[in-house]
Amino acid sequence: MTRTVLVPSSLTREAEDKREATRKLGYVARAAVVFRVDRLVVFPDGEGDTGRFGDGFVDTVLRYAATPPYLRKEAWGRRDELEYVGVLPPLRVASRTGSGSDDSGSLRQGIVTEVGADDRVRVNCGLQHPVSLPVPPAMRVPAEGERVTVRVTSREPVRARLTDDTPPGYQVTREDLATALAREDAGVRIAASRYGEPLTVDRLDSLVERVHAGVTVVFGSPERGLPEILGVEPGEATVPSDAAASAGTRDDADDFEPRAGFDLWLNTVPNQGSEVVRTEEAMFATLAALTLE
Repeated sequence: MTRTVLVPSSLTREAEDKREATRKLGYVARAAVVFRVDRLVVFPDGEGDTGRFGDGFVDTVLRYAATPPYLRKEAWGRRDELEYVGVLPPLRVASRTGSGSDDSGSLRQGIVTEVGADDRVRVNCGLQHPVSLPVPPAMRVPAEGERVTVRVTSREPVRARLTDDTPPGYQVTREDLATALAREDAGVRIAASRYGEPLTVDRLDSLVERVHAGVTVVFGSPERGLPEILGVEPGEATVPSDAAASAGTRDDADDFEPRAGFDLWLNTVPNQGSEVVRTEEAMFATLAALTLE
């Protein structure tokens, strides 16, 4: 199962200053980690992105937040976008461990600090010292400064190896909305909007069952909801219709509308008491419901 969340580049447009914008992104990062989001995608909102805090501010801060603390200084150095990262809440990503003899140990991110001539590399992966590791025959030799995944099976003495496993936490990418929705592993494609169909207790069972195979949830920004970002009427352009998606007819030409690409519009905060639900608040409400067992 792949869980993907999309947020717009205009996510922080209403923040008073860079500090508040950074704090907001910290809550988005927390939601992604708490609910085991695999991929966090920032999609461009050209008209809504004011660029107040620099181009790429949103994805840079989200990438920084996803970087383990022991690698942040080496991986990022000093950048204007990261001026207030001290306000980010700790993510405390749970280690991903294996149960078999070949996959035991915990996964950690590392940075290659030196490339040797014998297909060995030195990697800083948060242990007491950088470790020298052989590059498996099936893997490309990484370049100096490149991030890698290390499986650590013992700290004393140190036993570790390079692996192509995905490290714990979320991965940040930047791509347009249509591309993200067209991915083969997109699963059920949901537009989270106050104009969507209200999520009810009766509907939750069938919805949770559908998203277990994979889900992509798209959020707007507080001042620009998805209808405005997409240039559609609220609830319009559900692609295909929810009924068709439930029946497994996603590819039927009669149900296809290229402007959006969603299987359904969903309101996960029905009867909201505030005029505006912030994106980070909507993420917690939506993902909490969709990740129930």
